[in-house]
Amino acid sequence: MTPWEIEGVELVNCNCAYGCPCQFNALPTHGHCQAAGAIEIHRGHHGDVSLDGTRIAFIFQWPGPIHEGGGKCQPIVDESADEAQRMALLKIMSGEDSEPGRTMFNVFASTLDQVFDPAFRKIAMTVDVDERRGSIHVDGFIDTAGEPIRNPVTGQPHRARIDLPNGFEYSLAEIGSASTQTKGPIALSLKDSYGQFARLHLSGQGPVRH
Repeated sequence: MTPWEIEGVELVNCNCAYGCPCQFNALPTHGHCQAAGAIEIHRGHHGDVSLDGTRIAFIFQWPGPIHEGGGKCQPIVDESADEAQRMALLKIMSGEDSEPGRTMFNVFASTLDQVFDPAFRKIAMTVDVDERRGSIHVDGFIDTAGEPIRNPVTGQPHRARIDLPNGFEYSLAEIGSASTQTKGPIALSLKDSYGQFARLHLSGQGPVRH
């Protein structure tokens, strides 16, 4: 396996309720999983290939709980990545360069029946983890808007976090509300559901703990 490491931020929106039972090894809110998201890599490498400043996005759909398989995935890489970066990012996303079960890329890849041809598009995204705000736009594929969860009585922002000391994606995630529309091979429509805002530090051996 080629050694790799990335540091950055992510925004992910799935169809579950704000708590997302999947984070607690419980069944998804509606019995199936649909999700879209993007990662902005501030610093990273795959072997000798620098991944600084690159972005990736993805759309997932499973007919039931993720662990039961049958999933579909649309991988997307920002068009500004050069050929070497594109190949490196797709290799990371495929999970092939991860220890089995140690990264989200490897875990999710093991549950997929179909991976559509990668798209190379401009990925416009903003993520403010602490404020639980962000957006993703990939022309022809993803439109996501994220904001804080609101107190139903006062309308004030409500802050909640999920801490996973042994997770395969993040150590700590801020939870907000997000809505998404996707197009292409996987068409989703998510409204005011689980929004995940997190700082990532990952390698092929899993999250790098500080």
